[in-house]
Amino acid sequence: MDILEHGLQKMGYTLGDRQREQFEVYSREILDWNRKLNLTTITDYEKMQVVHFLDSLTLAQAAKPGTLENGCRLIDVGTGAGLPGIPLKIVFPSLKVTLLEATAKKTEFLKYLVSVLKLDEIEVVTARAEDQARLGKYREAFDIVTARAVTQLAALAELTLPFCIIGGRCILPKKGDTAREIEEAGKAVETLGGTIAAIQNIDLEGLDDNRHLVVLEKTAPTPDKYPRRSGMPEKRPIK
Repeated sequence: MDILEHGLQKMGYTLGDRQREQFEVYSREILDWNRKLNLTTITDYEKMQVVHFLDSLTLAQAAKPGTLENGCRLIDVGTGAGLPGIPLKIVFPSLKVTLLEATAKKTEFLKYLVSVLKLDEIEVVTARAEDQARLGKYREAFDIVTARAVTQLAALAELTLPFCIIGGRCILPKKGDTAREIEEAGKAVETLGGTIAAIQNIDLEGLDDNRHLVVLEKTAPTPDKYPRRSGMPEKRPIK
């Protein structure tokens, strides 16, 4: 985990022995389960530390100061192999994390992983975001919402902003030239009760694909009609 530790030190964080062990176990379990599940195309330990772990942890740079250390609620929408939710939980143990994933086989892995890593205050939910965001326990209940999904920002806004409290943030990783995508998402973000608060560039050693974080600030309640039924945010983004 030397690459991970070096990258975290540049961000201003250090790993304890238990955290280092948790990341080592996490790496092994991803590769082991990857034989039967399509969790990742990354099968190199060194690359995993950068592309999965450090990339996930860059989200901390877009959180409000002190938020992650003070037990805030975070939901990771479409978490897949637990990224970025689990790396953030390991580094910031006081986080209350919900991992939301629609594929039952992947949530089976996540429940096993949470047990093996001995993580507390972390919930694994098998559901689509469009359905879960309509439930009172989850709607506008989280300080931080993230989604690492590769989909257009307008659709991501509809899948994430309904979960976010007023004053909270959706932190959405992107890469490449997304200027037009961000511009086109402005109407959707506004309609859903948010604003595009910042575009934060991320510099990770070994990656040169223009990674950045789109930060949405929740400023007003999301109208009851959103999110629309499953599949609609991506098929017909708000314009």
